[in-house]
Amino acid sequence: MLRRGGGPPRILVTNDDGVHSPGLRLLYEAVRDLGRVYVLAPETPKSASGLGITLHKPLRISKIKLWNDVTVYMTNGTPSDVIYLALEELSPRIDLVLSGVNIGDNTSIQVILSSGTIGAAAQAALLGILGIAFSANVGDASELEEDTETWENIKRVIRSVVKWVLENGVPEEADILSVNFPRRVTPETKAQIVPAARTKFLQKVSIIYDPRGNKYYWLYGTLVDPEPGTDVYTVHKEKAIALTPLSLDLNLHGTRWQNAVAKLQPLAKSIEEALVAGSETG
Repeated sequence: MLRRGGGPPRILVTNDDGVHSPGLRLLYEAVRDLGRVYVLAPETPKSASGLGITLHKPLRISKIKLWNDVTVYMTNGTPSDVIYLALEELSPRIDLVLSGVNIGDNTSIQVILSSGTIGAAAQAALLGILGIAFSANVGDASELEEDTETWENIKRVIRSVVKWVLENGVPEEADILSVNFPRRVTPETKAQIVPAARTKFLQKVSIIYDPRGNKYYWLYGTLVDPEPGTDVYTVHKEKAIALTPLSLDLNLHGTRWQNAVAKLQPLAKSIEEALVAGSETG
């Protein structure tokens, strides 16, 4: 069983959409009786904050009551800050970090690398704590709240996933488990284990002028055709749940590493020669 000490597992629930997001409440409701559950999340939305931590201002934690008198902690920091603050102020030991349910799916490496939802799980993994990120392919929080069937079915899936992981863990090669839900989840919805696609969007920049003639920009993206057998294809085309184990190991391995070393060896030599030549010319 996944716990590093006696007693029930200690579970941290967080997100990147802020404490008032229905997705956070959905996640809490799904797991509230599966252990000692703490809720700490950003006070305002911090989407696309990735693994960012706050170094330029002081961080604060405050306590509020939500969801029929549940104690919820909130911070002015990022989802990644949450992990460190929770270990300092809520519990010195956390067995599992659950992040989500994000409003919008987090499919593709392109999105994963900027996701605050996955960033919280990744920050936990860097500290040796297993993280699971949950995200739903909805454009607005109201889509989750108003679709009671999908709400309840997502809750059932989350509960099933967390109970299974608490009992069995995840493959040792994985640091994070990313779970992405399609727009609607019914009893007929399938679950597939798939890798992350490389990209999801064709990134674009819109140039606009304000009433004073000053230029400003909006970043946005248009969907690309997803590759079959990936998380994007599974969620958007097959309308299934995508289970994607992720590793934080960004190193090359095996022949890929050997090939890279062979190709870059002349570069290393060139660097050394440049240093020697610089010292000789003064």
